[in-house]
Amino acid sequence: MNAPAAIIEAHPAPAGDTLILGDEDRARAHHYALLARLFFAAPDAPLLAALAASARVMGDGDSPFARAWAELGECAEQADASALRDEYDALFYGIGRPDVMLYGSWYLAGFLMEEPLAELRDDLAELGLARRAGVAETEDHIAALAEVMRHLALTGPDEAGLARQRRFFVRHLQPWYARLADALAAAPQARFYARTGALMRAFFDIESEAFAMEQGAAGH
Repeated sequence: MNAPAAIIEAHPAPAGDTLILGDEDRARAHHYALLARLFFAAPDAPLLAALAASARVMGDGDSPFARAWAELGECAEQADASALRDEYDALFYGIGRPDVMLYGSWYLAGFLMEEPLAELRDDLAELGLARRAGVAETEDHIAALAEVMRHLALTGPDEAGLARQRRFFVRHLQPWYARLADALAAAPQARFYARTGALMRAFFDIESEAFAMEQGAAGH
């Protein structure tokens, strides 16, 4: 499930000291990669099987995160890949305006291709990241932002790296991810993707709390 990035690519960086990545950072990167994959395209049959298997472990518990995993896994176990392609297209690529928008500018500014996207592009350039050539989705697509966070989690487990992660998340994901989850929960045709949105919300809520705690600790 830890697929390579489809929207964002990193510019070559000078070789430096190798940072040791802990299990927690690997797990965080894995979840960001999974969300990027699910929001970039509908899952195929192997991914649905992997989700169902993962949910048997990740869905053990009563936290919002565990419940979200359990419900997504149950849905994945019963889902048909062809039907999910139809659900994905109906939600995100319908005739006219899609039922659910996946772009941050829509939630932050009310329109696509607005100032939040320009600010995001400036931040990506500072990080040595950019949109892949030939990709239609803009950088504020939820899958692209999850790809960036995966990259930052894998390349910056140290204090400076965590500060970069926190700044990016707080600026470009935290202000609107709950509204996307709400939109998915309210969409009548969203079955699998309502549960994907619930997992996104539960995971990002954990990230929000962790970043807030880290910032508080850094301020003392």
